[in-house]
Amino acid sequence: MFDLIVRNANLPDGRQGFDIGLADGRIAAIEKHLDAVAGEDIDATGRLVSPPFCDPHFHMDATLSLGLPRMNVSGTLLEGIALWGELRPLLTKEALVERALRYCDLAVSQGLLFIRSHVDTSDPRLVTAEALIEVRERVAPYITLQLVAFPQDGYYRAAEGAKSLERALDMGIDIVGGIPHFERTMGEGRLSLEALCRLAAERGLPVDIHCDETDDPMSRHIETLAAETIRHGLQGRVAGSHLTSMHSMDNYYVSKLIPLMAEAEINVIPNPLINIMLQGRHDTYPKRRGLTRVRELMAAGLNVSFGQDCTMDPWYSMGSADMLEVGHMAIHVAQMGGIEDKKQIFDALTVNSARTMGLEGYGLEVGCKADLVILQAADVIEALRLKPTRLCVVKGGKVISRSAPRIGELFLAGRPARIDPGLDYVPKV
Repeated sequence: MFDLIVRNANLPDGRQGFDIGLADGRIAAIEKHLDAVAGEDIDATGRLVSPPFCDPHFHMDATLSLGLPRMNVSGTLLEGIALWGELRPLLTKEALVERALRYCDLAVSQGLLFIRSHVDTSDPRLVTAEALIEVRERVAPYITLQLVAFPQDGYYRAAEGAKSLERALDMGIDIVGGIPHFERTMGEGRLSLEALCRLAAERGLPVDIHCDETDDPMSRHIETLAAETIRHGLQGRVAGSHLTSMHSMDNYYVSKLIPLMAEAEINVIPNPLINIMLQGRHDTYPKRRGLTRVRELMAAGLNVSFGQDCTMDPWYSMGSADMLEVGHMAIHVAQMGGIEDKKQIFDALTVNSARTMGLEGYGLEVGCKADLVILQAADVIEALRLKPTRLCVVKGGKVISRSAPRIGELFLAGRPARIDPGLDYVPKV
C-alpha cells in the first residue's frame, strides 16, 4: 500500500514509462508497471518527473520590492546597492515577511522547494534577519530555507559590519557570507575572507561568498577564498557565488586558478539572469557577457549550480521563481546548446544545487524523500526549451500544488484542434 503512485513517468536520466511509489514520506519503489494500490494515483502521461528545483543563491529580503523607493535608472549593480541602502532604513519586519511569503507561494507553484537566501546584516537593527528567520519557520513544512549572514555594505566597510554579522549568526542564521570586492581596498577584501573563513571554522558553519562580482580581471578574491578554505579544512562547504571577473581574466591565470578551486572543492554558483543583466555595463562594443567560465569549471570537476539571485528588486526588474528560466539563460550565455550540455545545465538546477546546499535525502531514487515535480515536458532537454507548466508538485508524498496544462485550441481548417507544446513537438533525435 502506497500513499501516492505517479504512473507512466519519464525520469531525468532518460528512463521512460516508470511508476514511482511513495510511502511514509519516502520514495519506496521505482519500477515499470508497479502492481500496487495507493491512496492516490497520478498519471504523468509520459511526462518528465524531476526532483524539486533548488535555488542556492537568492535575496529574499529584497524580493518583490521593485520600485521602492524608486527604480534603478542605470541598471547597474552599484546603483542597485545604493538604492537598497535607501530602502533599508524604511524596512519593517511585517513588510519583509509579507513579501517573502508571497514569493514562497510562487516558488511552490514552480516546483522550487529549496532556497538559500542571503540576508543583509549591514543595518544593526537586523530587522531583515528577524523577518527571514520567522519566514524560515513558517515555510518549513514545504520549503527548506537556508539563510546566509550577508554584510552587503562590507564586513569591514560598514560601521558595525563585523559585529552585526556575528549577532545575526547568534540569532540562528545558518551560513557565513561576505563581499570582499566591495570592501574599500583589495587588501581589506582579503582580510575579510581570512576573518570570515576563520569565523566559520570556529562555529562549524558553511561559507557562501559574493566573490568577484565585477568586470575587473584583477579582482581575484577567489584565490584567497580557495586558500582559506584549505587552510581551515572547509573543503566542500564553501561556495563562491557569481565569480564574474573570471569572464575577463587572462587564460594563463585561469589555468592556475581553476585547479586551485578544485583542490579546495569550491562550490561555484553563477547567476545567469543577473550576470548577463548587470555585467559589462561600462563596455561599449564589444560588450562582455560577464558570466563566469561555466563549461571550463564543469569540465574540471567543480560542482556548479545556478542561482536566480533576484526577483523584482533593486537589481532585477524581472524574475518568476522559475529555475528553468535560469537554466534557459545559461544555455544561451554559456553557449551550451548540445544535448549533453543541457543535461549538465539541468543538473545544475537540481542535484548540483542540492549538493551545494548540503541537502540530505534529495533525489529521485528509492530511499530519497518523497519530493517531486511533474512537468509538462517529455524530458530535461524539452523542459529547458519550453520552461513548461509544473503540473503537480509533491512534498513529503502529498500534493501541495497543481496547475492546469497549457493546451492551445486552434480554429484552423484542416489543422489539429488542440496542441500540447510539451508533447506534440518533441524532436525525433
